Amino acid sequence: MYNTWKTLNDCGPLAVMELVPLLAVILLYAVVVNKATFENDGNLEALLNHVLWEPTTSSTPTTEEEKVVPFFDETAPYVNLTVQIGANVDLHCKVNHLNEKTVSWVRRAGEKMQLLSFGHHVYSTDQRYELLFKDPNDWQLRISYLNERDAGHYECQVSTHPPITFSVYLTIIVPQLEITDERGVQVKDKFYYVGSTIELKCYITKVPQPSQFIVWRHESTSLNYDTSRGGISVKTDILSNGAKSRLFVANAQTSDSGKYTCSLTDIASTSVTVHVLNGETPAAMQHGGSNRCGRLHSLWVMITFAWILFRLS
Repeated sequence: MYNTWKTLNDCGPLAVMELVPLLAVILLYAVVVNKATFENDGNLEALLNHVLWEPTTSSTPTTEEEKVVPFFDETAPYVNLTVQIGANVDLHCKVNHLNEKTVSWVRRAGEKMQLLSFGHHVYSTDQRYELLFKDPNDWQLRISYLNERDAGHYECQVSTHPPITFSVYLTIIVPQLEITDERGVQVKDKFYYVGSTIELKCYITKVPQPSQFIVWRHESTSLNYDTSRGGISVKTDILSNGAKSRLFVANAQTSDSGKYTCSLTDIASTSVTVHVLNGETPAAMQHGGSNRCGRLHSLWVMITFAWILFRLS
């Protein structure tokens, strides 16, 4: 042993330092062998491996399931969704490896948050909200009969620490309706003669999901399926961003006068007033108003003339 130590000293301090780890292992090995009894060499090897290589922290998950952190199917942390007013919408939140965690839906408005659902339960007093779970992992928040106030920021949260979130930004589109005459000119009042054909066009735009439910009404009577009057035709064309619907009423009579309304189900509508003239002209219908204006003008001239005569006398 003396000769060994002398040899190490001759090699210099650097060689000694490099051998320190090896000496520590040998010393540990000797202690273990002298202080413990092992059934075989495999147990000894396992112990040494544990002492030398295994981590000492106790925070490692004990099961494979605990090692998996929940995550969303979607690659992006948010999605933009555009829906038409009056429709129903399902907000999707697909969570993988949820384990014992809980999914919640909240609505954000600035710094304020409104809890809509927690787990399988809905916590909003608004009856239009519904929580649906679709296998294997889709936690859906359904909102029925959307209105303009439903637009905004919705958030799906998983109760990890800290929580992970997935956001849906909901935009509500309100369709725009416009009635024109046969020339394509927007009108609010339209005049026809008895025996002519009433022709009106209704243009519907800003409709993400065009539908066939376009209804024409004369006052309170629906014209789409009216067979009692006869001579009524409705033709609707679906366009890329909406629809165009044309109304034809043949052999117009004075009884066909009144308000005509074009509506997209119960979501939006617009109207025009139709006047069917029996030998009159539109100017004649306004004749009474013109006479009143004429009388006022004449009275003003007379008063002015009388004031001039008074000044000259």
